[in-house]
Amino acid sequence: MSLTRDRETLRSEISAFCKKLVLSQRAITLCETKATPKQKEFLHRVLAEEMESWERSRRSRLMSRAGFPVYKTLDGYARHGVKQPTSPQWSDLAEGTFIQGRRNLLLYGPVGTGKTRLAIATGLRACELGMTVKFYTVAELVMRLAEAKRAGTLMRLMTEIQRTHLLILDEWGYIPVDKEGSQLLFRVIADSYESRSLVITTNLEFSKWGSAFTDDQMAAAMIDRLAHHGHLLVFEGGMKHALMKER
Repeated sequence: MSLTRDRETLRSEISAFCKKLVLSQRAITLCETKATPKQKEFLHRVLAEEMESWERSRRSRLMSRAGFPVYKTLDGYARHGVKQPTSPQWSDLAEGTFIQGRRNLLLYGPVGTGKTRLAIATGLRACELGMTVKFYTVAELVMRLAEAKRAGTLMRLMTEIQRTHLLILDEWGYIPVDKEGSQLLFRVIADSYESRSLVITTNLEFSKWGSAFTDDQMAAAMIDRLAHHGHLLVFEGGMKHALMKER
């Protein structure tokens, strides 16, 4: 690499560090007019280390605010016997590409087959990639929505949810939801449509969603929105994946 190229790269990276750290571009001017090559290299190293520290702190804040009940990673997750279709690939979870594409994942299967663990691990990985994640059990979210509505702060909670890249809803259908709760939950699902990704864990087959949410039509509308840009992952001890092309 030429000396000119080295200088251009150094200048470009210092400028990028300043932008991300919300610093003025004064450093660039000083580098060009007063700094020696060694001083420029030192400044670059200082800013690079500060940037690394800032990124670590940001990831830690994202993980803390996500509300995970425990921390689980994708490392070591048992995938033996997994039938991988064309889409989604495991890399879609590891690299967060399904979130970038605003696609949904529905993790379906009996209790104890690893659905919640995979949902948490996927969310944790998204935080590591700098994405905003929120984790709720469905019962918890419905309770918070109902309380916010009574307190007149529903829009504030909805705005908080709207700011996420990934919304994880655990234990979908485990506990029946009353009419008001179903309507509030539907509002979250409808608002998330093509705006953010959802990961849902459930042991309830589609045909029984109406009984869990008091209204067959509302349940069908939820399924339509989740399935349109979604993938169904079926847990039967191992995992089988199939594109949710239709309800």
